Amino acid sequence: MLRELGIKPNYAELARKYNCDYRTIKKYNEGYEGKAKMRERYSHLMKYEEEIKEKLNLPGSNIQATYQYMKEKYNDIGSYSNFGYYIRKYKLIDKKVKDIPHPRYETEYGKQLQFDWKESLIMTNKYGEIFEFNIFSAILSASRFHHFEYSKTKTREDVERCLIKAFKHIQGLPKEILTDNMSSIVNTTTKKFVPEFKTFCKDIGIECKKCQVRKPMTKGKVESQNRFMSWLIPYNNEFETEEDLINIIENINRKINQEINETTGCTPIFLYSKEKEYLNPLPNKELLDSYENDIKSFKVPNTFLITYKGNQYSVSPQYINKTIKMKEFNNKLYIYYNEDLICCHELSDKKINYKSEHYIEGMSYWLKDDEQNKIEQIVENNLKQFEILNK
Repeated sequence: MLRELGIKPNYAELARKYNCDYRTIKKYNEGYEGKAKMRERYSHLMKYEEEIKEKLNLPGSNIQATYQYMKEKYNDIGSYSNFGYYIRKYKLIDKKVKDIPHPRYETEYGKQLQFDWKESLIMTNKYGEIFEFNIFSAILSASRFHHFEYSKTKTREDVERCLIKAFKHIQGLPKEILTDNMSSIVNTTTKKFVPEFKTFCKDIGIECKKCQVRKPMTKGKVESQNRFMSWLIPYNNEFETEEDLINIIENINRKINQEINETTGCTPIFLYSKEKEYLNPLPNKELLDSYENDIKSFKVPNTFLITYKGNQYSVSPQYINKTIKMKEFNNKLYIYYNEDLICCHELSDKKINYKSEHYIEGMSYWLKDDEQNKIEQIVENNLKQFEILNK
């Protein structure tokens, strides 16, 4: 205004009056209007707002999990810091985090592997099929190198199988493994490890310890790691098969080992390259395989045939859609449900192996009343056809 009137202001006096630099007053008097507004860095995310909100507010999800999902799906998501800024600016999430003190607790290289279950997860594929499963989570305490394993059940045999796979993944044995009062391997009365699991640890050559109750600093790394399983949540309704789900879990596993850990300031895979030098060698392959392949789980399909080593064996139709376990011993296949032996087959080179009583039970559902008296003959004829196909 003063410039338009042709009046030259006293910049020094105005600077003293308004407590600022005289050059600032001069600049604005000469027409300066402030910095031009920068284009919002997060404007490209607005087209994904509804999808981001949906994935972000799923139970168990968080900003990091949603970012990893969106980044994998789209190639223009940008940086994590920008993504988080966008979410906070538009208040797409409102989850308050309770501040709980968690002292840092460290172990030396090669000493310890912590393990636990992420239990009873339920996800649905694109077609509405429900998958119920558990995630076995193991972590080398010093390097924070992780191993995740998909498992439908969480029995003692499952724990042993998953531990073997973890040891193979890290290519060695730590001096000890640490867990909580896991019911499948700890007696609920005595709070001591069950004899079978003690035998497993002795055979493998490793010491197993239990963390102290209500003292998370003794097993905080694996419990902290479990929150990373929230990365899985955004994939709900996005996968097709069980194999897809397992591949997603393996992909998350790789990403976590390549992400910089906030505590160590390094990626787990980098520190693992140092820690593996301190691990003890693995026991012989035959011993590892005997535990890893000892018992297999299988969900019984409508054909009531389970697959073992490329061939199929029958169980009673009453176990359709139930998960059974099978174990090979002395050239026989033993099949269990809830620890009860329900069937035994001689191992065979035939592709399809129906027991006549199982086939009769299955066929009786479909035959008309006037055909029931001929069921044995019908079954015999059908089984002969399978014999021809097996040749």
